Amino acid sequence: MINIGQFNTLNITKDTGMQLYLDGGSHGDILLADKQAPKEAKIGEPLKVFIYTGSDGELLATRKRPLVKMDGVAWLKVVSTGAAGAFLDWGLTKDLLVPFSEQDYELEENRYCLVKVYLDSQNRIAASTYLNHYISDEARYLKEGDDVSLIIAGKTDLGFKAIINENFWGVLYHNEVFQPLKEGQKLKGYIKKIREDQKIDLSLNKTGYTHVTPVTEQIIQRLKDNNGFLELSDKSSPEAINAAFGVSKKVFKHAIGSLYKERRITLTKTSISLNK
Repeated sequence: MINIGQFNTLNITKDTGMQLYLDGGSHGDILLADKQAPKEAKIGEPLKVFIYTGSDGELLATRKRPLVKMDGVAWLKVVSTGAAGAFLDWGLTKDLLVPFSEQDYELEENRYCLVKVYLDSQNRIAASTYLNHYISDEARYLKEGDDVSLIIAGKTDLGFKAIINENFWGVLYHNEVFQPLKEGQKLKGYIKKIREDQKIDLSLNKTGYTHVTPVTEQIIQRLKDNNGFLELSDKSSPEAINAAFGVSKKVFKHAIGSLYKERRITLTKTSISLNK
């Protein structure tokens, strides 16, 4: 069975000297569309390839790695527009089409857009900016504390709307974000809370003691590297703390509180010192 828009391992069936063909099962032979075929390729041997669709809907294969696969979400550049819609650079020779019917705003050449990749009614790979048609508001298969991948989708009154694992919507709140974020940015995050309505609150920092422990060791190492002294304290600004350790002020305060209880550090209103 061929998985369109994914990597498949297919056997080589024909070598014309100029082109390779692969066994597509019920789809027939599939052309390896790369300009140069692998020199070591032999008939009957397997080859790992990405399967995509040509202009007429035919299946094609490539060894190149696209910027996004089937059902994925990506921030892609518009390279041209035409009668069929807008075309995006997704790392392959044939550009990715966003039909006019799948554009919730006008796409312009040389601008970037956030899209979801899908298979249309004619089994052709396409993309859509109507993210709400494909991204769910409700948390399925997720639980609080999970590590997740995020793509920033845009700024709102509450904070930043983000796509979780390419399938779910979540929110990062303004008062819990201490670094610049921009549309299309990829980063790691955590499920902070799943609300009663199944909507998801996110965090860029892992909550709880499991995150405090590595931060305490970072603080100790930074103190050792800086002659046992840091001009930071629990009174420091969230921005200064995040710039130094990449965590929220809450996590930082838990960490230095733990170190203080263990008598490993001395605290003042403006600094931390390493105890001998």
